[in-house]
Amino acid sequence: MEAHKLKTIDDLLASSEERVELIDGEIVRRPMARADHGMVQVTTATELGDLPRRSGPGGWWIITEVSVAYERHQCPSHDLVGWRKERMPQRPRGVVELTPDWVCEIVSPGHERKGTLTLFLLLQRHRVPFYWLIWPEDRTLIVHQLDGDTYRVAMTLTLAADEDAPAAGRRVRVPPFDDTELDLGYILGG
Repeated sequence: MEAHKLKTIDDLLASSEERVELIDGEIVRRPMARADHGMVQVTTATELGDLPRRSGPGGWWIITEVSVAYERHQCPSHDLVGWRKERMPQRPRGVVELTPDWVCEIVSPGHERKGTLTLFLLLQRHRVPFYWLIWPEDRTLIVHQLDGDTYRVAMTLTLAADEDAPAAGRRVRVPPFDDTELDLGYILGG
């Protein structure tokens, strides 16, 4: 019996497959994008859209669908990811090797384990300060913040079923973007 060989970032880069990522040494296809997932990804990126325009303190690079190389056998492609410009002065390019300051995953039905366990533990181990999980079907945002070596839930926000955007216009300050009011109704309501 032949030993299972873990795939590396080099194997990922050589792959002819589209929409794949490297998780635990396996090249895996990303889940099929659903309308709710895509809408929340666009609205979140749009709501954070002013942050990349800022220079100096408070400026961010916010990117969708970017691959981050954490380890030789770990290179996920995040739904949304951000770096403070103070830590990354130049625009990110290619597969990024610098650990992000913020990651947001939009949880797809049937793929909850990836966001809530696999990536959770990977990002915690690499000390990503903030990890958001958005559940589009439940209209919920859970903010995890690194506290020492472990994540703690810093905030849970849910848009009630009878709150429709943009009428709801529920403005909130959410770490790590505390200096900006975000429209939760727009992000979770579409």
